[in-house]
Amino acid sequence: MIRVRSARRPMGKERMDLQIRAGILVLSDKASRGERADESGRIAAETLEALGFSVSRREIIPDDLEQIVETLLRWVDKEGLDLIVTSGGTGLSPRDLTPQAMERVIDYQVPGMAEAMRAASLKKTPHAMISRAMAGVRKSSLIINLPGSPRGVKENLSVLVPALRHALSKLLGDTSDCAT
Repeated sequence: MIRVRSARRPMGKERMDLQIRAGILVLSDKASRGERADESGRIAAETLEALGFSVSRREIIPDDLEQIVETLLRWVDKEGLDLIVTSGGTGLSPRDLTPQAMERVIDYQVPGMAEAMRAASLKKTPHAMISRAMAGVRKSSLIINLPGSPRGVKENLSVLVPALRHALSKLLGDTSDCAT
C-alpha cells in the first residue's frame, strides 16, 4: 500500500512512500454525449485505486484536439497530478487525436512503456500494430495513453503495473539507484 506524503516533495536516497494523485481522461465523442457508457474509465479507476493511487480527477471529453490539450495542461500545470491515464483516440481514424495532443503537451516521451503495451497486445491481436499510443512526461507528471476499449485498458495497464511505481518515484525525485 502507498502511504500519504506531500506530493511533489523531493525525496532523498532512502525509499519513501508516495501518495500518487491520478487523473483519468476518457476521449470519446459518443461517451461525452451520453450515447455510450464509460467502462474504460471505470476499469482504469478501479485498477489505479487497487494499486493505492488516489484518483482525484476523472472526465470524459470529446475527441477534440484543443480540448484534450487544454485538459492535460490544466491537470499537470494547475492541478499537479502525478499520473494521467487517457483512454481512447490512439488509432488511425480521423477523430483519433490523442497522439497529436500528446506531442503538443509532453516534454519528452517514455517510449518503452508504449512499446511494452504494443508488444503485449500484439500477442492477442494484429490490430495492436496500428496503435499510436504514447507515454510521456510533462514537468514531473507521467501521461500514458491507453486504448479506448475496456479490455484494452485492463490488459495494457497490467503490462505497466510492474514499472509504474518505480517510474513515478523517479519522477517525484527518488535519487536511489535503480539496480537495487
